[in-house]
Amino acid sequence: YKGMPTLGYTHFQPAQLTTVGKRASLWLQDLFFDYCDLEYVLSGLKLRGAKGTTGTQASFLSLFDGDSGKVAKLDSLIAEKMGFDGSYDVTGQTYSRKIDVRVTNVLSGIAQSLHKMTNDFRLLQSLKEIEEPFESHQIGSSAMAYKRNPMRSERIASLARFIINTSHSTEDTASTQWFERTLDDSANKRLTIPQAFLGCDAILAIAINIFQGIIVNEKVVQKHIDEELPFMATENIIMESVKNGGDRQDLHEEIRVLSMEAAEQVKKHGQKNDLIDRVIKSDKIKLTKEEIYKIIDPKKFIGRSAQQVEEFINDKIEPILQKNKKILGIDVDLKV
Repeated sequence: YKGMPTLGYTHFQPAQLTTVGKRASLWLQDLFFDYCDLEYVLSGLKLRGAKGTTGTQASFLSLFDGDSGKVAKLDSLIAEKMGFDGSYDVTGQTYSRKIDVRVTNVLSGIAQSLHKMTNDFRLLQSLKEIEEPFESHQIGSSAMAYKRNPMRSERIASLARFIINTSHSTEDTASTQWFERTLDDSANKRLTIPQAFLGCDAILAIAINIFQGIIVNEKVVQKHIDEELPFMATENIIMESVKNGGDRQDLHEEIRVLSMEAAEQVKKHGQKNDLIDRVIKSDKIKLTKEEIYKIIDPKKFIGRSAQQVEEFINDKIEPILQKNKKILGIDVDLKV
């Protein structure tokens, strides 16, 4: 879908054209940022190590009769045994609770990305352009049998908000600790950390399920383009008509009048956008029917969308897929 035109929106008002694939690449780019953050935080994640009650290693130094090298060796061996490549240089009674903030911020970032993506999904499903998978036995609404609610996206959005708020909780904990440690971090941590991971695992599983069965209604996408593209193409029509000998001011006025008439048909009478038919019939516009339809070819309004998607996938995503190819192809069975 990288080259399939679709109507772009700003302020949820029709703007210019983009492509279905280009829009999806924006979702993917957010997740790419999250992947980079994840890799960075993981690369710096270490064990607290054998540091003692206030982080001074005094008890271990006494145990080894003042041999500092043995204390450092013990610290290193414990970290290695626990699967870490080292321990933090300095700690209090605990590792800095800023570490929990860094971890939950990554999870929050993933939640933000999927929340934004599912916002778009829900709007697109309302427009009937893109739909979630829908099981044969699935009930869209207990009262309205015809409905196909985007419940997967809604579930992601609901869980994502919770995950985002767990990062706020770890921020509060990190900022309110006293000296080497206070115990008001403990109960909070035992709630927020596991739930943030479980929530993130859940929304990623749901997202995989959505993309395994996403439906693109191409005719509806084209219908929405047809409703708006004539207005978007008016400047192009004016420029081409000027090239054929038309007066720019006269052409601008003619297009303005015809556009207002077509807009009235759409808004007041519920009719289709007939601006192109009006342009074709106009004696003032120096273009043939064939020339006009050539001008309004949607593919001429998508810029470098397809190339941008290709470049992004090849440069940024393919290396990640190759690196993680052993875990690709996960199948998610979602109960709806």
